[in-house]
Amino acid sequence: MPDTMPDAVPDAVSAPSSPDVQSTQPVPVAAAEDDLADLMVAFRSFQMHHARVLARESAARGLNATDTRFVLFLAATGTGVTPKQAGEHLELSTGAMTSLIDRLERHGHIRRGPNPDDRRSLLLHLTASGSVVAQQITGVYSAAAREVVAPADRARLATQFTLLGDALARHSRAASL
Repeated sequence: MPDTMPDAVPDAVSAPSSPDVQSTQPVPVAAAEDDLADLMVAFRSFQMHHARVLARESAARGLNATDTRFVLFLAATGTGVTPKQAGEHLELSTGAMTSLIDRLERHGHIRRGPNPDDRRSLLLHLTASGSVVAQQITGVYSAAAREVVAPADRARLATQFTLLGDALARHSRAASL
């Protein structure tokens, strides 16, 4: 008689499979829910630490967290962005975006330039000073990641973060407004 799993296991669910681990054993529902609860606690703890680091690192450079998020966004794009694109990314009004641009320009972290694709628009670029700020703050996060995430796991974790972000966007009430 071949070993087979029952078609339905009332108090168990199949374990999620990953590319390199295939489980044929059912995971008890209670254990799966405990694991999910532990994940949510860890995620909230990560969010809290991230917010604290962002606030501290920003303040140390005379910036607020939104300023820093914009500097990091510009650094990640590697090219200029329009104020509209930046406002959409940061979810800021036109007026708030103008204030942010003025503030970062006064600090010497960004510069406005012509948009070669649309002469009615301008592009925002990081200056050398802004690049230094981005490198310093990114360095804090990179050092922490290097400390706890094995090189072999980094690409997979990056994918999981991306997928989790996409899922949060789908499940958020704000996304439907």
